[in-house]
Amino acid sequence: MENSVKVLIVEDEPHALTGLAELISSWGYRTETARDGIEGLDKVMAWEPAIVVTDLRMPRLDGIGLLTRLTEAGPGVSGNISVVVLTAQGSIQLAVEAMQLGAYDFLQKPVDATRLRTILANATRQRETGIELEVARRRLRETGVLGSMVGVSKPMRQIFGLIEQIAPSNVSVLITGESGTGKEMVARTLHDLSPRKTHPFVAVNCAAIPETLIESELFGHEKGSFTGAVERRAGCFELASGGTLLLDELGEMPIGTQAKLLRVLEERKFRRIGARTEQDADVRVLAATNRDPEDAVARGHLRSDLFYRLNVFNIQLPPLREHLEDVPAMAEAMLDEMNRKHGRRVSGVASSMLDRLMAHDWPGNARELRNTIERAVILCPDGAPLDAGHLQAGFSKSQAQATYAGDEGIVPVRVGTTVDQAERMLILRTLESTGQNKTRAAEILDISLKTLHNKLKEYSQARNDRTA
Repeated sequence: MENSVKVLIVEDEPHALTGLAELISSWGYRTETARDGIEGLDKVMAWEPAIVVTDLRMPRLDGIGLLTRLTEAGPGVSGNISVVVLTAQGSIQLAVEAMQLGAYDFLQKPVDATRLRTILANATRQRETGIELEVARRRLRETGVLGSMVGVSKPMRQIFGLIEQIAPSNVSVLITGESGTGKEMVARTLHDLSPRKTHPFVAVNCAAIPETLIESELFGHEKGSFTGAVERRAGCFELASGGTLLLDELGEMPIGTQAKLLRVLEERKFRRIGARTEQDADVRVLAATNRDPEDAVARGHLRSDLFYRLNVFNIQLPPLREHLEDVPAMAEAMLDEMNRKHGRRVSGVASSMLDRLMAHDWPGNARELRNTIERAVILCPDGAPLDAGHLQAGFSKSQAQATYAGDEGIVPVRVGTTVDQAERMLILRTLESTGQNKTRAAEILDISLKTLHNKLKEYSQARNDRTA
């Protein structure tokens, strides 16, 4: 119940302190006040609030100092408190620093009452999530499973620990790693272990949407706002209200749209194309990319301010070849999934097949492993285990390398070949090796499907120019 939740307001400006206390009390919360971080820290220890709403700039001990002291007090104190920081215009970097230190959320001044009430309600739900998170931790310790993710290796255990730490908060996360490593699965796990789990999880692939439509896809549009807008349409921010939005392949988003996205992230409001009024963006935003984001910033493909705003925490997923010890557990989990999906009763994975799986270097990562298991399940009789005979003919580490690299596993490049020419040879040879499967070729080349289509369009145009 809201009226049982204690909220401590820490603010050095008397009128703002009184106003916030009266506003939050009117919503049914029990409130207490403090005039700076030192007094706030004392009241945290004596009164034990569930939520602390604190200004960042205060005498004696500021908001960052208060948050740091609460963190240093240990999980018995900080683990039971959600901290919401208030920041003035131009202090977004301080707010991001507070989020990195463990703040639940931040709000710009002057305070938007509707937004503050939503944050307090979400923070209240976060306390309930803590119990479920402890159950997930117990399952992880016993089985190596966190949500739908499986792993017992040191790299995966470290990732699981970070997910546990940041899932209950409202913090933005940038998920990086090669294609097929499970970035969307990480995003779904963050959502499922958060207070937002009962609300929608929406994933949008920025590389798959034409540049002219991506703004409408994100923010929605009003009827008649542009040619073809025959009816009002809700965008992803609206569809994900109260939940989580994953922006996949962020680096493929047009720069102009990135600027509008940054404004939404900072002001927590968006406007449909053609609309006159704004809506609250009560959405946790996660982003994913298979490229090096710092390289994308250097090349001008990703705005630096958007990168820093989203990269509060970074989860870097290792390629499967770097944690092969997880393959047996992953294969068993995928087998269970495929048995349910296809209505089969395959009994397990034989050692002969595990040996072959462990010898493979998995250029397509977990996605390739899932496809391999699914194919084998379809071929395997019910009641029998998967064995090496259910693998595709020629499946092996050396065969995979040759298949994905071209004839004899090499693409010959002579001295004097330009970088553009070498890139063209590699792309076309990879397409040949995949039987012109553009999606598979893009995965092998570690580029987006949109980039591959653009490259092929360039080659076609150049060929037409030469023959004209």
